[in-house]
Amino acid sequence: MSDGKPVSQPAKFTFTPLPSRTFGFLTHPDTRELLMKWSMNGRITAQAFRYDEYFSPYQKDDFVWAFFQDPNVISELKLSSEYAGQWVKLGTKVRKVKAQEVPCTRLSMSLFDCLYSEGVVKEGGHISKCLDEFIDDFTISDELRKVLLVDDSDKYDIFSKSDREDFLFLLFKHLCLGGALCQFEDMIDPYLETTKCIYKDLLCVQKDPQTKEVRIISTVFKVSAYDENGMCYPSVRPHEQTFAYLIVDPMKRHVNVFYHCFGGGAF
Repeated sequence: MSDGKPVSQPAKFTFTPLPSRTFGFLTHPDTRELLMKWSMNGRITAQAFRYDEYFSPYQKDDFVWAFFQDPNVISELKLSSEYAGQWVKLGTKVRKVKAQEVPCTRLSMSLFDCLYSEGVVKEGGHISKCLDEFIDDFTISDELRKVLLVDDSDKYDIFSKSDREDFLFLLFKHLCLGGALCQFEDMIDPYLETTKCIYKDLLCVQKDPQTKEVRIISTVFKVSAYDENGMCYPSVRPHEQTFAYLIVDPMKRHVNVFYHCFGGGAF
């Protein structure tokens, strides 16, 4: 993770909002109903911006710094108001940014096959239950949440360190944990299908003309921004379920912002 750009660093990229870009997971009734049940609807969003300059992943720090310095981003980037219960715009002078590149290579949902083979999910898709445990803001009442959160549990190692760092896994974990008033699923399919839906909505793939193999060409960064008072984005209050990812499409020169702020439900 970068330590952040100084306030004097010049911005080399410029950004233009793309308000006509829609994201299916925000509009599809079935997905919205699930996000409501998981206490995420109204606290999760996605926005798109266009940039005009060539981008390469090694320019991560310059790119993210420029993003949060751009007047169009400052005036249009949405975040959840902690107090008023509504969407507000960033609207503040960012003095430091942090950005962590997130691996993103998975082209199938086979990463989660081990949930079945290791008995976390039973035949038919039922999630195995367990005695209640409590970690921070989360109630663990099934083996799925135990695998996601309890690092000394028997089955924690069914996912490797690199598995857990991958964007597909992080997205799945975010959906499984949900918001403050999350109603958990008894079946695994809603989590897997919604993960797949959002993943495809946010990322860009390309077929190699020589090998004919499909690969993900998007680059993903987990980001945070700080003003003179401290962290201002994605929230003034850090939480595992409060996050913002920038997903860069180098072909279209688009950047998708995927955002959620942990809280008690829709507003």
